[in-house]
Amino acid sequence: MARWAGRAEAARAAHAPERIAYGPGAREGLDLFTPEGQPEAPVAVFLHGGYWQALDGAAFHGVAPALLSQGIALAIPTYDLAPAVSLGQILRQVRAATERIRARTGYRPLVFGHSAGGHMAAALLSEGRAGAAVAISGVFDLLPLLETSLNAALRLDPLMATALSPIHWPVPDGSSPGGTTLDCWVGADESAGFRRQSHTMADRWGAAGADTSVRELAGLNHFTVLDPLFEAGSPEVARLVELARDCARETHREATPA
Repeated sequence: MARWAGRAEAARAAHAPERIAYGPGAREGLDLFTPEGQPEAPVAVFLHGGYWQALDGAAFHGVAPALLSQGIALAIPTYDLAPAVSLGQILRQVRAATERIRARTGYRPLVFGHSAGGHMAAALLSEGRAGAAVAISGVFDLLPLLETSLNAALRLDPLMATALSPIHWPVPDGSSPGGTTLDCWVGADESAGFRRQSHTMADRWGAAGADTSVRELAGLNHFTVLDPLFEAGSPEVARLVELARDCARETHREATPA
């Protein structure tokens, strides 16, 4: 986290982001980094982790430089945290943030996120609000959290956990108004539980018609799995660039979902 903070500070010093409100709350804002001289650059949205109860978007500004160098703009929302708000309210906030970007660009952006952010990225794809999603160490089935200390803040019961688990949500397919691509990335050195969640999610959605894949990143754990995003020449950044450009080329401009 100290390395994340250092990279974030350097990113802001090199390229100050535009602050955009997506709601009335103090944390309901997003930071938009746009490549110099490229106001129409494709935009991706990054959703931060912290188990829905820690951190903010500013901690992850260090993700921006590698994408900016490849001509991709990056929006990083901040949202309220549990236990002050429910997980359902957090989902409503990231919906609003993503729709704010969609209203600005006219297309469904690539949405990618880490840990809790991976959960939210998959949810937005299911709802047709994202053109594609990349979930990095995502949590797609919340039931295993019920017996952990994390649930002291989340206050989930079995019914709520099931309802808020995107592994059970409708699967985007070719007839749905959003994208169909879900990449699940996970560190090869992460726990069996995290790796299993990514594989199970990709298998279930893939069997139902989505374009899914799993990438286990060698030598990386739940925190260092973000390291490739700081390197402009990494295969992971190249994949994000590809997906962001594909989303920007979306030809269908359906009405924004309610």
